[in-house]
Amino acid sequence: MPHRMHIAPPFERDERVVLTLDAGGTKFAFSAMASGKPITEPLEFPSHGDDLSKCLKTLFAGFTEISQRVKQKPAAISFAFPGPAWYKEGIIGDLGNLPAFRGGVPLGPMLARQFGVPVFINNDGDLFTYGEALGGFLPEMNRHLVHADSTRQYKNLIGFTLGTGFGGGIARGGELHTGDNSAAGEVWLMRNPLYPQSFIEESISIRALRRVYKEHCKIGYRDDLKAKEIFQIAKGEIAGDTDAAAIAFADLGSALGDAIATAVTMIDGLVVIGGGLSNAWELFAPAMLASVRSRLQSVCAERSVPRLEVEAFDVEDKAGYDAFLKGHFKTLAVPGSDEKISFDAMKATAIGRSRLGTSAAVSLGAYMYAMRQLSG
Repeated sequence: MPHRMHIAPPFERDERVVLTLDAGGTKFAFSAMASGKPITEPLEFPSHGDDLSKCLKTLFAGFTEISQRVKQKPAAISFAFPGPAWYKEGIIGDLGNLPAFRGGVPLGPMLARQFGVPVFINNDGDLFTYGEALGGFLPEMNRHLVHADSTRQYKNLIGFTLGTGFGGGIARGGELHTGDNSAAGEVWLMRNPLYPQSFIEESISIRALRRVYKEHCKIGYRDDLKAKEIFQIAKGEIAGDTDAAAIAFADLGSALGDAIATAVTMIDGLVVIGGGLSNAWELFAPAMLASVRSRLQSVCAERSVPRLEVEAFDVEDKAGYDAFLKGHFKTLAVPGSDEKISFDAMKATAIGRSRLGTSAAVSLGAYMYAMRQLSG
């Protein structure tokens, strides 16, 4: 269940309005936020992703109507849009699920000209992570560590979204890290550990889940089978090949664990997972954790090393959550003196699900990004 947002104090009572958008391949959902909270019900329109003229008219109509609903001139427009894109310039590139944008469209400058306000566009994986870093998973973990009398506090968060595709984002020290080319967190392009000549999204996506189920299914496969149905088959709730469904989720988890381990090796932070497929946590988490906690072999010597320098905990599991909070305290004597130092010797990361819900986290990330840009 989504948790309550905890907004940075400077914006809790800031009444400036930011218009936001959840841009999907089939529909656009417009909304508005102020004081860190939604102030309108979402307004949905078909995206018309294959017709640029209709798509742009929809964007204009949606932002116009949502602005009229709040009866106040917005301070900014801020939203997530699929990549590839030149986000800082507001230019959308060649999109697979919105083919009308192929060749490049300066969407940000167009909207800024039409509405007379700053326009900020970012990747949805980035904004999901930013929202969870500022008002969701990261502050919740830190609060619980304080309550457990731990000396540990975390500043970095790595986010992953599992759904139609595989997305990611990085928040460091309270700031969104997008990279020099707006290309940080493009995790879908990591090498696939299950198919080394392929990219990892081919094993972490709805289409991957359906493909693996089909490959192993021995009981009448349907081409229109949905991810939710494969989940229900794995749980024994509807008829189907339960073994094939279990393999499909295990493959996804194994690939995801490899991606997490690679990211944590580079970034060293906590890990939050969102997107529709994250609802199947109980089915993919065991394989994910096995991959994260695996060992690597030396080429020339009979030795192995842990995949990570830090210990990884599943905080959706109570025992894992308790162990993460508890830590491992040691006391050492300072050479040449009577002094002793006590410290938490456990290097750890927590892996868990979105605390806000994916859409709410993206909206909060978009709002907070705009407010911080407006505030300098």
